[in-house]
Amino acid sequence: MVVGAFPMAKLLYLGIRQVSKPLANRIKEAARRSEFFKTYICLPPAQLYHWMEMRTKMRLMGFNAESVKPLNEEAAAELGAELLGEATIFVMACSCLVLEYWRHQKNLRRKKGERRAAWTAMRDEVDHLALALEALQAQVQAAPPRGALEELQAQMREVRAQLCALDQPPAPEE
Repeated sequence: MVVGAFPMAKLLYLGIRQVSKPLANRIKEAARRSEFFKTYICLPPAQLYHWMEMRTKMRLMGFNAESVKPLNEEAAAELGAELLGEATIFVMACSCLVLEYWRHQKNLRRKKGERRAAWTAMRDEVDHLALALEALQAQVQAAPPRGALEELQAQMREVRAQLCALDQPPAPEE
C-alpha cells in the first residue's frame, strides 16, 4: 500500500490515531472521575498488566518473582486509563482494517460476477454462432452440386441465345 515513496499505511494509521485520540482522552477522564469505572474497568486490567510486566522483567533479569506488590490505586487507575485509551485506538484501527477487508472482498465478488456474466454471454454467443454455422452448412449441403449448377448455367445461356435469335428481325435482302 505504497504510492510512490509515500507510505499510505502510516498515513492511515496516523489518521486513525488522530481521530480516536479525543475519544481515548474522554475515556481516560471518565475513568478518573467515575468510581465505578475506575474500580471495575480500569483497576483489574492495570493490576494484571503490572503483575505480568513485573514477573517478566524479574525472570529476564534472572530473579524468581514469587509475589509482586500491586500498584497503588491512583497509579493503577492512571495505568488502566492509559491501557483503555490505547485499546480504544487499537480497536478503531482494527475495525478500519476489517471494514477495508470487507470492502475489498465485496469488490472482488462484484468483479468475479461481472467476469462470470461476460463469460456466460460469450459462451451464449458462441453457441448461437455454432447454430448459425450448422444451418449454413445444411443449406450448402442441400444446394445442387457445383457441376450441375454449371450445366444449368450453360443451358440458360443457350436458351437466351435462342431467344435473342428469335427476337432479332430478319436482315433486309439486297
